[in-house]
Amino acid sequence: MDLVLATRNQGKVDEMRPMLETLGVNLINQAETDIPSPEEDGATFVENALIKARAVARATGLPCIADDSGLVVTALDGAPGIYSARYAGHNASDEQNNQKLLGALANQADRSAYFYCCMVFLQHADDPTPLIASGQWPGEILHQPRGKGGFGYDPLFWIPEQQKTAAELSKETKNRISHRGQACAALLGTVADTLRANGNLGLAQQCIDALKRRRLVALSRMYITVPMARAARESELGVKEAEKAVVQLVQGGL
Repeated sequence: MDLVLATRNQGKVDEMRPMLETLGVNLINQAETDIPSPEEDGATFVENALIKARAVARATGLPCIADDSGLVVTALDGAPGIYSARYAGHNASDEQNNQKLLGALANQADRSAYFYCCMVFLQHADDPTPLIASGQWPGEILHQPRGKGGFGYDPLFWIPEQQKTAAELSKETKNRISHRGQACAALLGTVADTLRANGNLGLAQQCIDALKRRRLVALSRMYITVPMARAARESELGVKEAEKAVVQLVQGGL
């Protein structure tokens, strides 16, 4: 099965590819094609994610996954939000966006923020029932950047539980706990449930196996366990075995 990843952001590609390629599908990256990116003129993350997914699915005739994500800062009434990639203007660099953010927060005591990701899956361009998942990653904005990894606002995004910025985390840790990791885990669980409902138990089981291998489930019960448990039960794992597997996964046991 061919599946298109609708993004030209190499940072997103680097994060999402290892999460999705464990499904055993042939993952096609939009950045490797001549498919143009559509204008993201939605008012919300979910609208923009659907705009991207429908445009790329229509151009390729293939199922598509797209995400829209950004940084939401409390003291700035949610900015930069959906404009995160172009906060300092169209074609702005990460450094320019970061500098504008630091300037906007210069006199603010409240530096709380969170990364938000909305991820969607379309079986085809006119799919009337898109699968939609989201993830939210809380943190704080530092006064100066730290770390060389990641992209975007990662060097300014401090995670108290880790005592590191997002730019200082290993790729494995970031993929496991980030907003995008959460959304991807939730989406895989929902995709598995949908495939199971459509009679594709083999690929549904691949979704479940992918969740196990990536350890993405040890994030939040509300995101995954319900669709995954249903998919597992109907993928001939058995009710008790499925429930045990879900509990172990959520506790990080697998």
